[in-house]
Amino acid sequence: MPSSVMPTSPLSSSPMAVSATGLRKSYGDKTVLDGIDLRIPAGSVFALLGPNGAGKTTTVQILSTLITADGGQARVAGHDVAASPDGVRAAIGVTGQFSAVDGLITGEENMLLMADLHHLSKREGRRVTAELLERFGLTEAAKKPASTYSGGMKRRLDIAMTLVGDPRIIFLDEPTTGLDPRSRHNMWQIIRELVSGGVTVFLTTQYLDEADELADRIAVLNGGRIAAEGTAEELKRLVPGGHVRLRFSDPAAYRNAALALREVTRDDEALALQIPSDGTQRELRSILDWLDSAGIEADELTVHTPDLDDVFFALTGSTDQPKEAVR
Repeated sequence: MPSSVMPTSPLSSSPMAVSATGLRKSYGDKTVLDGIDLRIPAGSVFALLGPNGAGKTTTVQILSTLITADGGQARVAGHDVAASPDGVRAAIGVTGQFSAVDGLITGEENMLLMADLHHLSKREGRRVTAELLERFGLTEAAKKPASTYSGGMKRRLDIAMTLVGDPRIIFLDEPTTGLDPRSRHNMWQIIRELVSGGVTVFLTTQYLDEADELADRIAVLNGGRIAAEGTAEELKRLVPGGHVRLRFSDPAAYRNAALALREVTRDDEALALQIPSDGTQRELRSILDWLDSAGIEADELTVHTPDLDDVFFALTGSTDQPKEAVR
């Protein structure tokens, strides 16, 4: 298992949308968060990964003032979550694991209800509702009961409702769980558009490819602590196992290469060699130069690098991808 030391990288010059130091939370004798630190620049996507019950949702609940921490400090949008919860709530939007959409009323009525909760005037509420319904492709379905919406439509309506108050920081807790691939990709595009508009997104997800696709920085939560944090590429470099695979059709060329190369794993049946490599351009060029100088021609060269699945399994010891957590 690789070291849990976080990769070092220069901090963004952007102001911190979310910062936390030593956050702790227990339920009875069960420690869910054991002193985690977070620094999330404004206008970025931050993804929190972790196995079942790792504390992802608990983290979101603390930062969004839904529950209080047992220890530590946190600031969201410049407000202390303990001392100024109303200031935090005015600056954020939260889309939880379970939809807040009321299926008994129409999509438009859901939006207008949210506008009333934000104390918008009737005129302003209708203006914001119309704009957001159009933005999320829900205008045609606006007058229909939300119970008739597909899963992807309900999720889009859920996020549209979150945006009624024009939040600058949005917490998305498992936003694409249960969606089909097309709806997931639509949701990814919505998240990208939010961030391009200056919104900060705090994302928890059970899909590792989602974090890889969207997040500027990723943290892996395990055993109540941050096991590692960095960009997707930084995290992938923590895990050994990268290699270059050479496949030959000529048995003589295969044997010559196998004898000449060091630290090589042989596959005599497939006439393939596996060479440890971090996948950098320099290493790849070195292998190609060596093959040219030795007069050996491989029929196929492929580069394999660890992905976030490998990172997750290595850091958490889990054999399953992270699932939705109750806390």
